[in-house]
Amino acid sequence: MNRISSRDYIPSSDMELYKWTKTLQTYALQHHERWRIMEPDEELIALANDFVIKVGAAQQPDAGLITKKEKNLVKVRLVKEMRGFVQGYIARNPRVTEADKLAMGLSVYDTTPTQILDPTGQAQVVITFPARTQLMVKIVPVEGTQTDPKAYYGTRIYYGVYAAGETPPVSGMDLRHSLFTRRKRELFTFLPTDTGKTAYFAVRYENSKGKAGPWGAMESAVIP
Repeated sequence: MNRISSRDYIPSSDMELYKWTKTLQTYALQHHERWRIMEPDEELIALANDFVIKVGAAQQPDAGLITKKEKNLVKVRLVKEMRGFVQGYIARNPRVTEADKLAMGLSVYDTTPTQILDPTGQAQVVITFPARTQLMVKIVPVEGTQTDPKAYYGTRIYYGVYAAGETPPVSGMDLRHSLFTRRKRELFTFLPTDTGKTAYFAVRYENSKGKAGPWGAMESAVIP
């Protein structure tokens, strides 16, 4: 099995980018439940479809500079959104196998053990309400966190939305979705139909090998 290690996994040519995007989106739609992530949303799929239309228009003999510029603007956005989807939901997801990554044209790295500390510190979340249907989750370290950066490569946020009457989660392991991030805060935007439901969050630090630390306290908030 060949491994990809040195090149960027996102193709640079227009049509190769489109083909790769559709392959990854289709594969993620088929396997997102096994990975316990959200499926690619309709806007992301529509963006890829819009891109291939723009590519076709830009390839016409009479295509002008404006048409080509529009294509490039959509390409920049598509690359950004796909990179965010891969890094947030797939790249460090322990449920995504090497075979999965290779099938999607993603990088598979050497897993030879190295001297990297396990994360033993905890994190907790502080939830604020920036706008309707939105929750801002700020990740705050609990006192006692180690200082070795390799032990704290990032944080995985586990989350789920529960309607009134549904059995609420008991721990982070019960939450339906997860997102890996290296940022200190993440904005979650929910559907208008989720207003009034309760969103639950729990976080764990991860080191650069994907080893998870202990759970932080679970927090919840009603979606505005």
